[in-house]
Amino acid sequence: MQDGGQQQTTTKDGASFLSEARHDAVAVLTLTRPEARNSLSLDMLAALQSAIDRLSGERGVSAVVLAATGPAFCAGHDLKELTAHRSDADGGRGFYALTMMRCAAVMTSIMRSPKPFIAAVEGVATAAGCQLVATCDLAVAGAAARFATPGVDIGLFCSTPMVALTRNVPRKRAMEMLLLGEMIGAREAADYGLVNRVVAEGGALDGALALGRTIASKSPATIRIGKEAYYAQIEKPVAEAYAYASDVMVRNMMHRDAEEGIGAFIEKRPPAWKGD
Repeated sequence: MQDGGQQQTTTKDGASFLSEARHDAVAVLTLTRPEARNSLSLDMLAALQSAIDRLSGERGVSAVVLAATGPAFCAGHDLKELTAHRSDADGGRGFYALTMMRCAAVMTSIMRSPKPFIAAVEGVATAAGCQLVATCDLAVAGAAARFATPGVDIGLFCSTPMVALTRNVPRKRAMEMLLLGEMIGAREAADYGLVNRVVAEGGALDGALALGRTIASKSPATIRIGKEAYYAQIEKPVAEAYAYASDVMVRNMMHRDAEEGIGAFIEKRPPAWKGD
């Protein structure tokens, strides 16, 4: 797909959920369900999972930006869809379990993908939408963006968003968001560590693309090795983390891109990455 080229992901009934564009080596996935505030219905999750799986294996893609159309980045799970299954024979339990499993799989796939994912947030990101932002490796927010985990307001604690949230923001801040359910602004989200950068309203996509292009200038193999190591070490005790990271450094040093990069630095020339 050429720079700016787009393709649309649709369901059998023609409903649109996701569009894709390429900007050089950066892929942009855009949630295109603004009438439902880009909520994560089962079909939306399926579209995301398919795109993540495919892009994770594409050699020409160095980074993925996740954006959205309309006034909301993502309002979380589709409450109307969930409520409709109350009339199921099991009261909806099976459907709810399936939805949470599929959502967890999408979040885990983003984390395990060798490609860095960058959220470009305009509007509101709430509940599982806030989880999606927290799950991405980086996040850029427009100045008017807002974030919340407001499940407590409707009797449904944001337990699954909590997993990503507590791995991104300090404990007291996470508990504040989870217990109060209040909206926080983009600057506050940056102070919390939920987003990396705040830009002018409407500028989140450009800001995310700039980060993606910077990542694309690095060695793809080094980015892959580093992202995998980051998530592997972060859950380990310090001594185990150092032992693991030391082994990663040795393996990384043996890679031809490390040899090339160090050589280029010494010789004061641009590196010519060899690839995977």
